[in-house]
Amino acid sequence: MAKLLNVGCGAAFHPSWTNIDLVSSSPNVQSYDIRKGLPYPDSYFDACYHSHVLEHQTQSEAEKFLAECWRVLKPQGILRVVVPDLEGLVRHYLQALENVEAGIKKEEPNYDWMMLELYDQTVRTCSGGEMRNYLKSQDIKNKEFILSRIGWQAELYWKKDNQENTQSLKTIIQKLSSKKIARLSNKMRMLMIKKIVTLMAGQEGGQAFAEGYFRQCSGEIHRWMYDRFSLKRLLEKTGFAEVQVCSADKSQIPEFNSYELDIIEGKVRKPDSLFMEGIKVK
Repeated sequence: MAKLLNVGCGAAFHPSWTNIDLVSSSPNVQSYDIRKGLPYPDSYFDACYHSHVLEHQTQSEAEKFLAECWRVLKPQGILRVVVPDLEGLVRHYLQALENVEAGIKKEEPNYDWMMLELYDQTVRTCSGGEMRNYLKSQDIKNKEFILSRIGWQAELYWKKDNQENTQSLKTIIQKLSSKKIARLSNKMRMLMIKKIVTLMAGQEGGQAFAEGYFRQCSGEIHRWMYDRFSLKRLLEKTGFAEVQVCSADKSQIPEFNSYELDIIEGKVRKPDSLFMEGIKVK
């Protein structure tokens, strides 16, 4: 049986894989801080997968992390990387910009959304940021466009208004809820420390601590972005060969779609993504 590793799995995991994340959301997920490396021997796995993990690391951290992925893979092992697609994001932004500049009023919501995609996860100081506020609005005029960009994540916000989508995403919602519970004690600890800092450094000091803690520890902040050229170059630099862009439903990992990691119930989990694979040849 193939040995498969899913790093930073979040709510997307399968029991046939070894699943690790900073905070475990299930008995099938091991809790581990990947900044310490990967806790597995050399040449151990047949495939390694991570989705929307790399962009949360600095460039130097990402290079070290990919070197660890290379280390734990067997020769001819497959690495599948999924990240937000900077090229696609920019193309959609530029198209929206051209449309609003041309006076197409109905395109303004799409322009506003693309601005959020560009910057919100870089500058936000609280969970969900301005994206969350936008998605919770009662007057969203471009739902179909947003669905085309971020898929089921938007449906989770709208589940009260769309019972059919809620039912189809029941498993994901349950997993996300359990992860929130796992994070509750950490949040309470942070609030207690904030109170102490506020007593010592005043209101501004307490707020600065809270924002700094969120940006450093929440896992929501994007520290870098990738397009097909920069990601391919980075994978090759860390030792991978035959690097190529692939689609959400295509992989060299045998029976990959059966694990429902990138495709869930026929839907692309993160349609705003760049999907890329490489091979460990040595």
